[in-house]
Amino acid sequence: MMTEQRTPVLETRHITKRFPGVIANEDVNIKLYPGEILGMLGENGAGKSTLMNIVYGLYQPTEGELWVKGQKAEMKTPNDAIALGIGMVHQHFQLVPVMTVVENIMLGSETTKKSGLLDKRTVSDRIRELSHRYNLDVDPDALIEDLPVGMRQRVEIVKTLYRNADIVILDEPTAVLTPQEIEGLFEVMEILKEQGKSIIFITHKLKEVLHISDRIVVLRQGKVVGEADPATATQGSLASMMVGREVILTVDKEPAQPKDVVLEIKDLSAKNDLGDQALDGVSLDVRAGEIVGVAGVQGNGQTELVEVVTGLRRADTGRITINGTDMTNASPRSVTQEANSCHVPEDRHAYGMVAAYSVADNMVLNTYNLPPFAKGITIQDDAILEHAKALIKEYDVRTPSPLTLAGSLSGGNQQKMVVAREFSRDLRLLIAAQPTRGIDVGSIEFIHSQIVAQRDEGVAVLLVSSELDEIMALSDRIAVMYEGEIIGIVPRAEATREGLGLLMAGVRAEAMTPA
Repeated sequence: MMTEQRTPVLETRHITKRFPGVIANEDVNIKLYPGEILGMLGENGAGKSTLMNIVYGLYQPTEGELWVKGQKAEMKTPNDAIALGIGMVHQHFQLVPVMTVVENIMLGSETTKKSGLLDKRTVSDRIRELSHRYNLDVDPDALIEDLPVGMRQRVEIVKTLYRNADIVILDEPTAVLTPQEIEGLFEVMEILKEQGKSIIFITHKLKEVLHISDRIVVLRQGKVVGEADPATATQGSLASMMVGREVILTVDKEPAQPKDVVLEIKDLSAKNDLGDQALDGVSLDVRAGEIVGVAGVQGNGQTELVEVVTGLRRADTGRITINGTDMTNASPRSVTQEANSCHVPEDRHAYGMVAAYSVADNMVLNTYNLPPFAKGITIQDDAILEHAKALIKEYDVRTPSPLTLAGSLSGGNQQKMVVAREFSRDLRLLIAAQPTRGIDVGSIEFIHSQIVAQRDEGVAVLLVSSELDEIMALSDRIAVMYEGEIIGIVPRAEATREGLGLLMAGVRAEAMTPA
């Protein structure tokens, strides 16, 4: 590579960022060159997002300098970054759901007519031109709330391009995308690169960073610990660099020893939020001591299945039995406490935690009313604090204190907090939906080992994941959902990626062929 002979379009020089009790970035030096996709890899909490928030003007560095296109720059606000051609697509999209695409893109940089009214037509034309040039296929008149996640992300990219960004920061852009949407994003990134844009691709997914990046920078505990060439690096070498030790990328488990049926689902039907049929006669059972994985492209009823089983959505027809007790349309508290079940939700922010509560309080969200955390109507703060300290240690939740607000933790540590709370009780049934979405390889290894440990202790595990590798690594049996139905159940020993892929596409034949 001849990149060192060129002037970087972006450079961080000795950037350090300190928060109370935490050094988020320490002496970070990174260069981004014209027309380059720079992969930035690291565990959750490694400092990737903090560094990019400094580049984008959301944070101010404690020490160090930023240089943009050969000139020293001060980013006091995002407007300063935007003026210098820097755009950022955040992990959690910055869009107003009830507004249209054109209204969201105009927000903060409104174009007006001579009359003072908003000139939506001019902006719409510009959006269509950008969509065509970069193959983004964005409808300016669509409401954000009506768009799937992958299309919302494209709106965010158009928003940065509309503001004339030639440096685009993508913060964990694939965390909530389907495989098809990820493929589409990579196509867009390649087009952006061909058009001379420079991209920082922040991720923790090893396959993706190797596939799309020109160079890879690895952060660990706030420091740059190395740089890798995707042509010669491997998933194993990157994982070791990220975590600081050898990481086992495969799941080590003995064959299952299934016993009695714990969860029985019979002829279950339910509607989604739009009133459309989401589940259509679903039947499935999960036995003690086995992991049943539910595979499928996101949006084929998996979310609604979990919600109905956990009491978050009502079933129209059918029956759910847990431990021999009818739990159809039972409350979430009944499912949790009376049926000895736990639920790791696919959206931890909406259903798994309260960001404004402390880590300690989050760790008793579904048991705060039970001894030893409550005596009558009185909360026992000391017992809650001691419980949190033990779980923080056992599950390696990296937090300055049990009293730290959960919303201030990195995504991986938020997920480990949720897993710690759910797995720490006496369980018969474990329901895990997208348990490793948006977290790094070290945390994935840990959570996978905990799921297998629960199975080996005789817990029945229902695992829902859009990651086929995860389903195949953990499951003892694999059920595939397509358009609200389970169209095939395959023993893991007989499952192939090709066969499961056919089932996921709605093709029933040929998918049962053993490997």
